[in-house]
Amino acid sequence: MMFWRSVVGKLWVTILLLVSVVLLILTILLLQYFERFHTERAEDELLSHASLMGSVIEEEETQQRVISMANTISSTYGTEAVIILNAEDYWYSDSIFSGGQLPLSLFYEDDILSRVFDEQESIATEGHYLFESIGEEQTEELLIVGTPVQFPEGEIGAVFLYQPLDVVEEATSQTTNIILLSAAIAIILTTVFAFFLTTRITAPLRKMRRASLEVAKGNFDTKVPILTNDEIGLLGIAFNRMARALNTNLNALNQEKEQLSRILSSMADGVITLDRDGGVMVTNPPANEFIGAWLYDQGYDIEESGQLPEELEKLFEKVVSQEKEQMGEVDVQGRSWVILMTPLYDQNHVRGAVAVMRDMTEERLHDKLRKDFIANVSHELRTPISMLQGYSEAIIDDVAGSDEEKKELAQIIYDESLRMGRLVNELLDLARIEAGHIQLNIESVNMTEFSERIFRKFTGVAKENDVDLISEIAASDAEAYVDPDRIEQVMTNLVDNAIRYTSVNGSVTIRLEELINGFKLEIEDSGAGIPEEDLPFVFERFYKADKARTRGRAGTGLGLAIVKNIVEAHKGRVSAHSKIGEGTTFSVFLPFGEADDDMVE
Repeated sequence: MMFWRSVVGKLWVTILLLVSVVLLILTILLLQYFERFHTERAEDELLSHASLMGSVIEEEETQQRVISMANTISSTYGTEAVIILNAEDYWYSDSIFSGGQLPLSLFYEDDILSRVFDEQESIATEGHYLFESIGEEQTEELLIVGTPVQFPEGEIGAVFLYQPLDVVEEATSQTTNIILLSAAIAIILTTVFAFFLTTRITAPLRKMRRASLEVAKGNFDTKVPILTNDEIGLLGIAFNRMARALNTNLNALNQEKEQLSRILSSMADGVITLDRDGGVMVTNPPANEFIGAWLYDQGYDIEESGQLPEELEKLFEKVVSQEKEQMGEVDVQGRSWVILMTPLYDQNHVRGAVAVMRDMTEERLHDKLRKDFIANVSHELRTPISMLQGYSEAIIDDVAGSDEEKKELAQIIYDESLRMGRLVNELLDLARIEAGHIQLNIESVNMTEFSERIFRKFTGVAKENDVDLISEIAASDAEAYVDPDRIEQVMTNLVDNAIRYTSVNGSVTIRLEELINGFKLEIEDSGAGIPEEDLPFVFERFYKADKARTRGRAGTGLGLAIVKNIVEAHKGRVSAHSKIGEGTTFSVFLPFGEADDDMVE
């Protein structure tokens, strides 16, 4: 089956069929021609012999000589002669074939043969005629010719010669055999020639097929040998050029694909490419993170589910229907994503879309912090400024009558000015620390002695606030390389906050523990605690656990932010743990550090 489907088989069959049809038509024409040729030749010969015999009869009328001539012609050419002088006088030649002699009446009664007498013209005819044989009658197909004979007395006679058509058919059969043999030889030669020709023509095509399969596998170095300068040779040259062009274009495409993949992988924004039906085609890591977060948030199986966020599907439907860019926003797992989706075109139709997702959580948080910072600074400055303005007007208007009242008002103005100065200084300190301009004067500090000093420093303050200050400072000879002033600022801020936000008869514990690679300081209080939703923001600027600011010693809200930045400048870390009604614990880890006085950020 493969042979008949191949080019060799098709060309071979086509050429063979074409030659066979031509030979068949030519054979039929030749057979018909030679059949007529042999018949006409036999007729001409018989007519010639009949005319010769007729001329002899007209000249001599010698029966013996005419019969002898008839017998000679009969034996030579296989014919039978009938010489009719008139209806009563006729001669027959010796019978030489089994058919016997035709009856004399036939020549007068047959429509065609009788024309020799009636119209006095020579005739030639073929047909089956009845013989008169001894004891039987039979028919045989004969060729009969006749020519009229006119005697001097004016009587009309005739000479008839007839012979079986077997002689003509035998000559025709021999000619047919020769023609058929020639046709068979021609077909055999054509088959061999066609097979050789098609094989020679298709050999380069088979090589091109094998080369194309190699090219399909990615072996673009495959070349087709050029053996001729004809169309197949030109096709081979074009194939080799195509392979080189494909190799060049594929290398360029792979480079562009790799470049695009690297770009997508290194992008901070998420990218998702969708097809016409909304199926995901290409994603990068941020996009995978976004989809995974959404699937987790919705309770889907991350590996098996192929769903997209509903907002993304709605944007895609708008892009396909309106064929223009769309923008939306999705909140997933507490993070805010802005999505910009653009249609992809296939000539005149939308074939998909590409969505670019940007995580705007930090920007939104920064905007919120900026607004909160402005609001908090305004709030923190408005109160002392209002008090300064009010009490100053009271002094100017002589509201305070006595010197003691004036001194009290002046003291309030002084305290508020100190508070404003402290707020401004803390803001400047925090700005310098966050900008990386903090100066650390590193020293070797015994953390046990340092912590005990802080404990003694706040013992009196704790008693004034009816708070029990507890020391759980572990004894250690190990020293840490830190800036003692900055660490004291950290401890002072944490202990002061713990005492201020602990109720009467509560307790504050200062705890020091030596670890493998540093010290762990903990300030634990038994106060009201920090709400869980506010706990992640305790180290932000202007955060206050006492939001109503009802305590008399409310701070500026910048202390914990300064604490975090100082600890991180020492390559440490700080954290907070709290439960409502059980208190709060601030933990500070400080590494041992190294004796390096150049630790300036």
